Amino acid sequence: MVGISDNIRGFVLAISSSVFIGSSFIIKKKGLKKAGAAGTRASEGGYSYLKEPCWWAGMITMFVGEGANFAAYAYAPAILVTPLGALSIIFSAVLAHFILDERLHIFGVVGCILCLVGSVAIVLHAPFEKDIESVKQVWHLATEPGFIVYTIVVLAVVGVLIFMYVPKYGQTHMVVYIGICSLMGSLTVMGVKAVAIALKLTFSGSNQFIYFQTWFFTILVIIFCVMQLIYLNKALDTFNTAVVSPVYYVMFTTLTIVASMIMFKEWDSQNASQIVTELCGFVTILCGTFLLHKTKDMGTSPTLSSPPYHRSRDSSPRQVEP
Repeated sequence: MVGISDNIRGFVLAISSSVFIGSSFIIKKKGLKKAGAAGTRASEGGYSYLKEPCWWAGMITMFVGEGANFAAYAYAPAILVTPLGALSIIFSAVLAHFILDERLHIFGVVGCILCLVGSVAIVLHAPFEKDIESVKQVWHLATEPGFIVYTIVVLAVVGVLIFMYVPKYGQTHMVVYIGICSLMGSLTVMGVKAVAIALKLTFSGSNQFIYFQTWFFTILVIIFCVMQLIYLNKALDTFNTAVVSPVYYVMFTTLTIVASMIMFKEWDSQNASQIVTELCGFVTILCGTFLLHKTKDMGTSPTLSSPPYHRSRDSSPRQVEP
């Protein structure tokens, strides 16, 4: 009976987390709009949103959501909690439609559903993590050749995106900003796991903060989180929230799973059926992402019976490609 009660409690916390996190995108977007009207927009390098109460309300809402999500893992298994996190996508899209007047085409709705189905398929068939008993063990995993190569590749790609692609394509191609957030996010999660393990072991009586590795992971998490925050704000300030939220979720989740697989070598415990199912999940996510990208082109169509390709490109409003 206790187990059932704990699962219900975890379920409620996970749903609450999705509601708070989905709402935070909308609240922050409203704050960014207010800040942009009074000063330099975030997409143009401005930080006036730091003085906007609405933006801070969105940040607090996100922190509450993340706290609820963390608490949910204390009561329910990850196989129940993690898929429910995708509900924040749907909640954010619905709120954007009614509050921000950001119309999401019917195919965009289908894209959200496909992303949700693909993500659930991957999570439900993902292997379990190995037990970690010390932050030094995490350090050993993080300094193995495979993950070092992954880290170098990620940092190199992020550097190219920031210095070469952001100035040219940041305002017109959504994947530039979101790519930076997602790539850095995959490393952030690995750092967060290390810090969480250190805190857990410390509270259980084995102080992990006497090791430099714990502080190293903590500093990296802070730096990476700040970078993610900056470029996520740029994406939200420039593009449709109903599209930014699901695409960011898909890219972030995909790269995080890849990073976790490399660092913790979780594929060793998988069978052929699980691997095939995960591949199908990735294909489903890609299909959903394609539909979400096309949503912006279709959203300005006068009617559903008038496809975009029947209109002259010269006579139609300028479209911003993601």
